[in-house]
Parts: sequence; structure tokens; C-alpha cells
Amino acid sequence: NNLSEMTEVRKPQDKKGPHKKKESILDLAPYLEKRMRVKFNGGREASGVLKGYDALLNLVLDGATEYLKETEETIKTGKKTRQLGLVVCRGTNIVTICPQDGIEQIANPFLQSDQ
Repeated sequence: NNLSEMTEVRKPQDKKGPHKKKESILDLAPYLEKRMRVKFNGGREASGVLKGYDALLNLVLDGATEYLKETEETIKTGKKTRQLGLVVCRGTNIVTICPQDGIEQIANPFLQSDQ
């Protein structure tokens, strides 16, 4: 009983072949280190410096600020924002992403080119 044989990690065999890495539909690389505004399902909004993202559009925002909805409490306190710091935004909850400095038109990734 050799210890290395006992601790060997085996990968399950995949009958379908190797999985392709999921490719992101949006290229957010030009926006890294830039301030972005994000809207979520349910109406929440936040902004922060884009530090990273993945193919599922999960985002990492640094110095994030949440913009609070107008409620009785926020009207009473006069507080319109809340500092969050470093956050991970789940891609499945994101509705829109845009640069804080303004909106820029991009090519529609869903259009099929005529060939």
C-alpha cells in the first residue's frame, strides 16, 4: 500500500468528450479599471470600478456604491447611497451594465452576419 497510490485523484471519464470553455457574449476588457454602473433584477443599482468578470458576466466591483430606492426611511434620513466596498455581482441578476461616464453604442452580438 503505497501512500501515493492511495491519494491519487482520478478525474471522472466524460463520455461526451471535452467541454468547451464558455465564451462571454460581451467583451468587458476595455472597461477594466473604469467606473461602471450596474442595474439588477428587482431595481437595485450600484456603481464601482470594474476589477474583473467572467464568461457568465459575474462582475467584481471595487469601491462599490449602492443607490438606494426612495422609501420612507431614505426620505427621513436623506441618505441616497450606501458604501459597499469590494463586491461580487452575480451575472444572472444583472439587467444592464454601462460605463459611469456615459453610454457607448456597441455592435449587436446577436445579429447574424450575411454570408
